[in-house]
Amino acid sequence: MAVTAAVPGSGSGFPFAHAFRALRHRDFRLFFIGQGISLTGAWMQQVAMSWLVYRLTGSAFTLGAIAFASQFPTFLLAPIAGVVADRHRRHRIVVTTQSLALVEASILATLVLTGTVQVWHIIALSTVLGIVNAFDIPARQSLFVKLVEGPEDLANAIALNASMFNMARLTGPAIAGVLIGVVGEGPVFVINAASYIAVLTSLFRMDAAKAERPERQSRALSHLREGFRYAFGFPPIRSILTLLALTSLLGMPYVVLLPVFASDVLGGGPQTLGFLMSAAGLGALGGALYLASRTTVRGLGRVIAIAVTVFGVGLIAFSFSRWQPLSIALLLVTGFGMMVQSASSNTVLQTIVDEDKRGRIMSLYTMAFMGMAPFGSLLAGTLASNIGAPATVRIGGIACLGAALWFQHKLPAIRALVRPIYIRLGIIPEVATGLQTATELRPKA
Repeated sequence: MAVTAAVPGSGSGFPFAHAFRALRHRDFRLFFIGQGISLTGAWMQQVAMSWLVYRLTGSAFTLGAIAFASQFPTFLLAPIAGVVADRHRRHRIVVTTQSLALVEASILATLVLTGTVQVWHIIALSTVLGIVNAFDIPARQSLFVKLVEGPEDLANAIALNASMFNMARLTGPAIAGVLIGVVGEGPVFVINAASYIAVLTSLFRMDAAKAERPERQSRALSHLREGFRYAFGFPPIRSILTLLALTSLLGMPYVVLLPVFASDVLGGGPQTLGFLMSAAGLGALGGALYLASRTTVRGLGRVIAIAVTVFGVGLIAFSFSRWQPLSIALLLVTGFGMMVQSASSNTVLQTIVDEDKRGRIMSLYTMAFMGMAPFGSLLAGTLASNIGAPATVRIGGIACLGAALWFQHKLPAIRALVRPIYIRLGIIPEVATGLQTATELRPKA
């Protein structure tokens, strides 16, 4: 799958010379800063919640059940959320969802600080947050690419967004691990609640995003059917989403089992859990910066296949490790592979999709990336309770290798279908004769 984008000054010999070029756009810069602070709080809360639940129950199944509760609404509601994102102002949707997330985080922090929190509280609030995220993520993914002026910075904006996510993933768990050991879980939840103020402030200060005027189209149900036909009738989109769904179902649940690895496999505590999650975040940050430094997006199909392979190999090796430094090093590898796959997939999808269908495609991306995770989490929790966490992660890694081989087999046909679209968009400059146009190749909506 070959995609190129002309980047001003791309001839520089310094590989990271253009890694931050999208930050020259004011609205994207505001988004980047606000989301960075908020996501750091979110990752801190994830570590605190995982440790709190495992401390209270000692159950890998409960960890999987709570992850299921927080992620299943995304799978269930993402298609509807995509229609909403295409029919209404995305800026207004994100402001609403972030405000609701602030309320949810504040309630959870209060319960933990007062010592009245119970597992059912966590499950219920996780479900509420999952519903909020189901509408937030497609709207936010569709919104932030409009914060850069011109397509030349689109791939960089996507990569920087992934970098910001993983910088938060790197720092959040490390801070949380230290705080939990010193003052307990309560203050961590308070910090997460306060972090939403930053993202809301950045949203209110944006200019271009507020001016968005989506066109009202056909009825919502017809709109939904159109999105599914568009996505699953076009093999490149269908293959990317399928691969993402497989790796999310079978590979990503390793994150849910990290408290088990930290406590039972490696004999550590909350700081060990923080180190493990931060290592995965550091690897993912490296993957995102690698993508941001690219001056071309050609060859991303091959990059996706390699990234899934790296992810699978990393999981298999991690499942065998019983030494903390080696486990941390291996999570750097898995984090790198996971992020390169997801960010590259996002870049290709955002590049080839029609603007009026962006919200629906991003909702399907969310459904594949996050919506499959609850099923994987529940499966991983159940398997880990019966065969152990290491064997569960090992099976997931082997399955990811199989998925990578399947995608590699599909790649030549995908390239042939995608190439005319990039020629039409001016991304590939040469004039191709005898090739079908993107309109001819795409499914009829």
